[in-house]
Amino acid sequence: MREIISDAANKYATLFSEPTDNLLQEIEQFTLNNHAHSNMLSGPLQGKVLEMLSKLTRPKYILEIGTFTGYSALCLAKGLQAGGALHTIELREEDATIAQDYFTKSSHKDQIILHRENALEVIPTLDYAWDLIFIDADKTNYINYYNLTLPVLKKGGVILADNVLYHGDVLTENITGKNAKAIHAFNEHVAKDERVQRVILTIRDGLMMIIKK
Repeated sequence: MREIISDAANKYATLFSEPTDNLLQEIEQFTLNNHAHSNMLSGPLQGKVLEMLSKLTRPKYILEIGTFTGYSALCLAKGLQAGGALHTIELREEDATIAQDYFTKSSHKDQIILHRENALEVIPTLDYAWDLIFIDADKTNYINYYNLTLPVLKKGGVILADNVLYHGDVLTENITGKNAKAIHAFNEHVAKDERVQRVILTIRDGLMMIIKK
């Protein structure tokens, strides 16, 4: 695995970006110190991008697919309208428990609903027209998540898909590994979809922003 954004550039960008709040810093340190897959954390730079995009779009209903330890959900929740809600889905029980503990400490605790189930089963049961969707779960199901959620995304709504550069593996001539292949297939799938506009932001591991026409 290799990172394609230089560590020096990431540190510089983080230094001159607004710092995260105390709760996010607590989650970050806990995850880095205790989680075997801490590299999955969005981190302060991408987290601030998620927060600001949410504040720009002012969503009433947000769907997050892949909660991890709760960092990205709390970033996204900062832009919620009063009376709005963020539904987040996490299959791993241990991660869901960690996230819920942090959610209860947040000022948005009454707006965040955590589902501890398989996202492919949960999504069809949620009767919402989504304003903002964040996909950051198992890479082999990205196309399935996209196909399930785009029809129930509001016109002008936004889908954010994480890890679309997949550590640079998608840049190789002969892509190997099921996750890299799945991400490349997802990128191709969205590129062919005339129902949306899209752009890849070269932040961290690649963040695709998709707007429904």
